[in-house]
Formats: sequence, C-alpha cells, structure tokens
Amino acid sequence: MKKILALLVCLLTVSMAVRADDDRPVRFDQLPAKAQAYVKKYFPQEKVALAKMEKDFFDKKYEVIFASSSKVEFFKDGTWKEVDCKYSAVPEAVIPEAILRYVKTNYPGHKVVKIEKEDRGYEAKLANGMKLEFDKKFNLVDIDN
Repeated sequence: MKKILALLVCLLTVSMAVRADDDRPVRFDQLPAKAQAYVKKYFPQEKVALAKMEKDFFDKKYEVIFASSSKVEFFKDGTWKEVDCKYSAVPEAVIPEAILRYVKTNYPGHKVVKIEKEDRGYEAKLANGMKLEFDKKFNLVDIDN
C-alpha cells in the first residue's frame, strides 16, 4: 500500500511539473490590451514573429518576439517586464528618464540594448556588455562588466 501511495505522489508531482511550464503561442490580439498598445506605440515598425503566453503555477506572463529577434516580456496585466533588443538600441522612450540621463552622462556613445524591471529595481545592459543596476528610486546600486 505504501508503494502505491508513493507512486501516486510521484506521478502527481511529475504531472504538476509538466503543467507548470505551459508555454503556448497566442495571436497578437489575445495579448492584454496594455501590451498591444505598448508594442504599437514603441515598436511600430517591427514585425511580430511570435506572441506567446507562459503559465507557471501561480503566474502568467506574455512574450512578443519580433522578426529582428528583439523581444518584449509583459506581466499578466500587460505592463512591460523586459525589453531586449539584442542587436539594436532599446527605444529611448521606453527607458525611465533617470536611467537614460545616467547612461547619456556617464557612458556617452553607448546604447542600452536591454532593460528589465526587477523586484528591487531595474537592470540596464549596455551595448559594451556592462550591466547597470538601479533601485526603485533610480539610484545606481551595482555595475557588472
């Protein structure tokens, strides 16, 4: 009886783990309205190659991948989480003003290629590979090169 119970617990655990990482493509119009508006406003020239919804146990997020290989991730409510332009600069209008001002002042000529919202603040990656971490009040807290 103990073996059967242990087997059932293992099967349940495995099935939940498989369901936890449930990624599936969605149509652009199935994204939250806020995410659709964000893409249309800041990436009007980009062609959407794929939009997908990622579900974890208790959370849901969306991702839009463009034909240029840039991508934008959104929280379940449609607010942006990460913008990764890989080979080009993140649109300046996307970058919080204080971070943009810091980069222009301290790293003139370097562009932000990735910006991410985190629980503790923001992380900006420059084209030269440097990562700048800011707290929620946009104070620089770390530099990683």
